[in-house]
Amino acid sequence: MAEGTSGRRRFSDKWGKHELDVLAVLSSAFPQWLTSRQIAQRVKAYADSYGELADQAAKAAFAKQFQRDRAKLAAMGIAIESRQPEYSSKSEGQDFASYRLQLGDEPRIRLMFEPEDMPVLAAANYLARSMSISSEPDHSQLTQQASRTTPRVPQTPIPGLGLDSIAPGLGTQPIPDSLVKVIDSRRFAATVDVDGEHLNVAYTDSDDLAMFVLEHPGATIVSPQEAVDAYHRRLHAASRFTLADESASPVSASVVSPSISRDVREPGDPESIKAQNKKNGSAFQTGSEVDRRLRLMLFLSAHLGEEFSMSELAERFIGKPKNEDELKKYVNIIHKDINTLTTVSDDGEMAGSQFFDIDWPLLDAEGIVSATNSLGLERLAGISPQYLSMLTASVSYLAHSPLLPDKQRGQAESLYERLHRHVSPGQTPWLSLTGYELEPRSFSIVKRAINTDSLLDMEYSDGTGSTRRKLVAPAKIFIDEGVYYAAVYTDVGSAAPKDKKAYVSKDKTIDKANGKPRIWQVLRLARIEKAELVKPTKQINIPNMPVSELRKWSFDNGTDAVFITDQRDLAFIKTLPGATVEQCGAGEKVHLTVSSDSWFVAFCIAHARHITAVAPETLRTMIVARAERELSISENK
Repeated sequence: MAEGTSGRRRFSDKWGKHELDVLAVLSSAFPQWLTSRQIAQRVKAYADSYGELADQAAKAAFAKQFQRDRAKLAAMGIAIESRQPEYSSKSEGQDFASYRLQLGDEPRIRLMFEPEDMPVLAAANYLARSMSISSEPDHSQLTQQASRTTPRVPQTPIPGLGLDSIAPGLGTQPIPDSLVKVIDSRRFAATVDVDGEHLNVAYTDSDDLAMFVLEHPGATIVSPQEAVDAYHRRLHAASRFTLADESASPVSASVVSPSISRDVREPGDPESIKAQNKKNGSAFQTGSEVDRRLRLMLFLSAHLGEEFSMSELAERFIGKPKNEDELKKYVNIIHKDINTLTTVSDDGEMAGSQFFDIDWPLLDAEGIVSATNSLGLERLAGISPQYLSMLTASVSYLAHSPLLPDKQRGQAESLYERLHRHVSPGQTPWLSLTGYELEPRSFSIVKRAINTDSLLDMEYSDGTGSTRRKLVAPAKIFIDEGVYYAAVYTDVGSAAPKDKKAYVSKDKTIDKANGKPRIWQVLRLARIEKAELVKPTKQINIPNMPVSELRKWSFDNGTDAVFITDQRDLAFIKTLPGATVEQCGAGEKVHLTVSSDSWFVAFCIAHARHITAVAPETLRTMIVARAERELSISENK
């Protein structure tokens, strides 16, 4: 028995493959159930550490270690279901529980993916996994209250390994940090009914989801119930708004609005301009030896009898080698993994991890791997129909969103067409990330012009609907009332190439609104229909112009609005360009010019848990009416 210095039992796993042994033992026994004692006897690492489970300390130590291993396998997509026996209801819970591998009867879909599909597929898999995980109900409290004699349910696996088994290159694909940041910041998922269609929406917090729903008239939250309740709390709070005092204090501070500009180099993700402090997590990449061997085991199980070169497997499961020496190193690692997967213990009753037979003469002579006899684990390989539908939706979303580079978006469109053929009509869920429906297609090229100090030859629609063409220098992108704006500098004649000079604006008259020459233009990005980058003939010195000033160029007439908060330094106030803030009791009074009344109504309701009063009365009346209408719609459903 292995003992720690404190007298506790130390788990012994000399070869580092006990999870694989657990899988082999349960696979060999399927469809029979094995008790804890049988598993402890048959898995060598357990037997070395816990023996025959002869005492309570051994039972407790084994139960803790086995549940860790079970959770690890579930995280890789392999579920182990459990049940309580007819006897031992007075035992310590898991002493005599029975377990069985959950292979399942549903058909798995196996597809062939091209190497160019891998970056897009990895990104879509990350998005689909995030949506699936955040949609899972939290059963932790229920589990704690359950009786020890209550029959146990299968441990739900996290989807993904089935796909990994037929597209193992996923494990070595880098996922852009910007994409990870955007997805990870939306930690929750809800189902929203929009015009009769159910939409899976990933969102940051309840304010974020409320704003999404209010910006889609007629939309209602279907599930989860916590999201419905949070939305209703905001509606009730908004219906009780009082009228705010509109007077302004001489002591006030302007909100410094986030923007992408030539002066401040932002990271490559669009979210950076929203000034939201979000964690920058790394992409899910399974990198440990056990993880790699599990993927290799399922891949070979899914392709029994097929031949793969060692170098091909090395690149699929470890990565593209930089040179010959690194290739040899990778091949040796894969060779060691195959030895591990075909090793049988010599201890009689002890089971080992022999998942299949390998054609050793072929491997030794030509470096080619061919496997047979897979213990039925091929049933785990491939994609379940349910996960394929979510994966297809994720690919479609990425094809039509600005989260991927243009080249990968085209690849995503192609991949979507292929995946969609394997999904039954009506089964592909609608999917959305809050904040990524309004971003126009011209965002990428305008941002590229800013980052590279380029001019932009653009065709855009003016206020009358006519199409105009102009050569400008984009200086800033900012978000105002949920809409993307570009501030462009028009006095670029000295830096314009000869063939583009005709498109330079020469209007230097004084703007009556701000008393300055018309050398700036602020327009919605959505109005830019075509654009191409133009290299300037010389560097342009563009004067810095605060967003609060730039707003005056775009708002010929707006509504002066006020709202009062119940506390200070709230994050959502920092997203309001040109607003002025003053202290007001325990909170703050915020003054801003509103271009869209409907946006202000949605904004105040979405943040109603921290807003107590609004003005003028016309807007307060609109807010109360909208909140009461939304409540009545919810009650009638």
